[in-house]
Amino acid sequence: MSAPSTKSLSGSAFATLLLIAFMMGANHVAARLAFDHGVTVSTAVLFRSGATALVVWLIVRMAGVPVNLAAGQKRALLKIGVLISVQSLCLYSAVARLPVALALLAFNTYPLWTALWARTLKAERVEPALLRAMPVLLLGLALALDVAGAASGMGASAHWGRIGAGVAFALAAAASFGLALVFTQHETVGLDGRVRTAATMALVALAALAGVAGQGGWSLPQASAGWWGLLGLTVLYGTAFTIMFTVLPKLGVVGGSPIMNVEPIFALVLAWAVLGQQVAPVQVLGGLLVVATVMWLGLRRR
Repeated sequence: MSAPSTKSLSGSAFATLLLIAFMMGANHVAARLAFDHGVTVSTAVLFRSGATALVVWLIVRMAGVPVNLAAGQKRALLKIGVLISVQSLCLYSAVARLPVALALLAFNTYPLWTALWARTLKAERVEPALLRAMPVLLLGLALALDVAGAASGMGASAHWGRIGAGVAFALAAAASFGLALVFTQHETVGLDGRVRTAATMALVALAALAGVAGQGGWSLPQASAGWWGLLGLTVLYGTAFTIMFTVLPKLGVVGGSPIMNVEPIFALVLAWAVLGQQVAPVQVLGGLLVVATVMWLGLRRR
């Protein structure tokens, strides 16, 4: 996923990218609000992905984008859809178990996973910049997660007993997303991004529907706050994607931007304000280090 330099961004484009990052961070805070009031991960993913697939599909139809797919593209979309389904379910599972910002920070290790998968499956050379960034990224993550349990005062064993499952889900989400990016780059060349996203979100919705059925049906909110959370995560996620495909191209922004990696910072502030979640100062420092490193990777000259 290539990214433009911020030097080439207009004020409107920069503000729009920040708005998208804010909405994506707020989406995860809303998801945690829904989870805290009885909504299951599968139900949340179904609402979010189904609504987004519908919106993006309408954009595809209104724009008259051709949707004829080659056999190879269909196979690639199926693989990507499965991987993004795993990523979505795992990331929301992490959000349900960890402070929202920490779940997103652990997920932000996906550049390392992308490089690993590209090296393993496509024999791509690992860029020296990534090798230099790797220890810094891991150090920031270690500080953010309080790996020794010092900030929590619980000790390492008790601390990891509390956060271990959530961290595992976040890292699984990062690994599956990194692999999906590799397949996207190498196996969907020439496929319009709107078609790819609509198909992927539809497949994610189907996977979530299967999860809902396996759990015996919907798990809807048990309080009004949960309904606000479910509505919020659906509207925020769908709106962010709609802006990506309708506004950003007109502003001259193509592809992903490292500016949007400030999402965990927005999530940290929102989770504190809405959910009362707090993290220690050293964890905030670690989070800033992770975000700064990922942004540096996206902004570097290639």
